[in-house]
Amino acid sequence: MQRMPTQAARNDVPAGRRGFGTGGDVVFAAAVRLSGWSLLALLGGLIGVLAWGGAQAWGAFGPGFAWSTAWNPVSEHFGALAPVFGSVMTTVLALLIAVPLAFGIAFWLVEMAPGSVAGPIGMAVQLLAAVPSIIFGMWGFFVIVPVMARVVQPWANRHLGHVPVLGVLFHGAPYGTGLLTGGLVLAVMVTPFVCAVMRDVFTAMPAQIRESAYGLGATRWEVMRSVILPWSRPALVGGVMLGMGRALGETMAVTFVIGNANRIGWSLFAPGNTIASLIALEFPESAAGSLKLSSLLALGFILMVISFVTLACSRVLLRRGA
Repeated sequence: MQRMPTQAARNDVPAGRRGFGTGGDVVFAAAVRLSGWSLLALLGGLIGVLAWGGAQAWGAFGPGFAWSTAWNPVSEHFGALAPVFGSVMTTVLALLIAVPLAFGIAFWLVEMAPGSVAGPIGMAVQLLAAVPSIIFGMWGFFVIVPVMARVVQPWANRHLGHVPVLGVLFHGAPYGTGLLTGGLVLAVMVTPFVCAVMRDVFTAMPAQIRESAYGLGATRWEVMRSVILPWSRPALVGGVMLGMGRALGETMAVTFVIGNANRIGWSLFAPGNTIASLIALEFPESAAGSLKLSSLLALGFILMVISFVTLACSRVLLRRGA
């Protein structure tokens, strides 16, 4: 029978090895604690600056600023609904395209592709995440926009524009720019981030779990649906949230291809705007202390709120599914 160590034996352990003693342990504890509190202070300061800077806009327009579609610098009448709508729509479209694509790439690289192929392609996907956003914007403007204007939009308008209810999504002049084009470019941008997270999660899964399922006669589809997805769900949601945050805050790539029109259009081909692109376009022309500058800061505050709300919703869904 194993005996518990006596008090004298415990006293023989050096002080540096009992919890946080002296010397390096104290310095390390203080450093990590300072890092945590510094992050909270930085985030709080950022929110405070946006809230204080946007106080003039909230005071001038009241809560109606959040759902007003006006944006007229001449009459100094501003509203946030049009860029908020553009940000949400392009992000949703990007995730609808990027998440299935990223999942398929990650699953194929881990489960099906031979090692000689999985390595180079996985490295290429990771290198795609390092491409600057303005390069994606230029590529979208010179490649995607002409294809959308000459092929995709005319075909969709001709064959789908007369479908009841759904036809409203495909109306509009074939300019090439619009919400769908912005969503496509954002999907290409966020796919490497989501795919990298999913691939790491699939790789970290214990091989015994997969092999047991295959040993019971399960197919690849059954293993993916009944084994891999339930096991890796929290990390997969985290990867999707990472991609969503990347899409919500993207500026230059969307500015090239979305059309930069401050109005709400329900067509996928309608030009629009996002919060980030509107701030990038209008900020250099906003005088210090002006109502326009305050409105732009209020838009930044709204973007922060949207990010926090979506993150909170994902956490709630994860807890309910646990």
